[in-house]
Formats: sequence, structure tokens, C-alpha cells
Amino acid sequence: MNTPNKLTLARVIITPVFLFFLLCSLPHHWLIAWLVFLLASITDMIDGKLARKLDQVTTFGQLADPLADKMLITAALLAFLHLGLCGVWPVFLILMREFAVTSMRLIAAAQGAVIPANIFGKIKTAVQMLFTGVILLWGELVERFGFLKLEFAGVSGGMIWIMAVLALISGVITILKAKKVIDFTM
Repeated sequence: MNTPNKLTLARVIITPVFLFFLLCSLPHHWLIAWLVFLLASITDMIDGKLARKLDQVTTFGQLADPLADKMLITAALLAFLHLGLCGVWPVFLILMREFAVTSMRLIAAAQGAVIPANIFGKIKTAVQMLFTGVILLWGELVERFGFLKLEFAGVSGGMIWIMAVLALISGVITILKAKKVIDFTM
């Protein structure tokens, strides 16, 4: 297994650690969760660049990398939902998009084709990573200092709605592109 794929698997392994710290009651758990999330996000940036630079792009990596991202973001969204920082609908819409796109990728893979991430999916993922990091840091400020406590849930919910809209847009674009490489008559 090459290094980029090892980094992708590391992100999968890091995800439950992130979720544990986010939901535990340890002092500074928001900050610890943010640091773990940051580490996972860095592996996401490095693995793709490294795979392209070393000419180690694999089918496994093209399929596993987006799945690892989905696991990390899904863990954050479920925790935010549990903590009352967002509603069910934006989380549902994001997950619906992820299931639809993953299904298209699996159908394509069964037919010998690969649907790699495109620029719209990359923008969606970057915004998800950024907003998740902001929410985590804000959570630390609220917990430690009561800083902007009243606005925390509202702004977090708004950021997650923006994530949902971007997810839907990138999902529609990905599915439309998938129609060009998938034989739906099989």
C-alpha cells in the first residue's frame, strides 16, 4: 500500500478519535477535537497531492479518499446534531447527497469506470472542513469563556445550511457527469 493510501486510512482511523473527544466531557475537549480534526484535514490535503506528485494515483485512493472525508464530516455533523448546533434537515440533505454520489461511484466502479472528485466536490469539502473547524474553535470559546454563547447554535446552524446547499449543488453536478460514464441499462 502506498503512502497516500496509508494517509487516507489514517483519516478513517482518526475519525472515531475525533468524535470521542468532541462528545466527551474532558476539559478543552472542543480544542482537542479541533486538533484531531486539523490532523485529519491535513492528511486529506497531503494524500491527494502526494499521490499526484509521486504518480501513485490508484482506484482505491480515488474511491477511499472521498469516503474518508465523508466519514469525518458525518461524524462532525452527527455530533453537532446531538449537541443541538444544527437541525436534522441540513444533515439529512448532506447525507443524502453523499449516499447518492457514493452510489454513483460504486455503480461506475462495477462497470469499470471511476468518477473522481471534481472541483465542485473539492470546494464543498473545503468549506465543510473550514466551517467544521470554525464551529469547533467557537465551541471552545463558548465553553471556556461564554464568548458569543447566544449566537453559537444559530451561526453553527447557518454554516451547516451553507454546507448543505453546496453539497446539493456539487452532488447534482457529479450525478450529471456520472450519467456520461455509467450505463444505466445494465
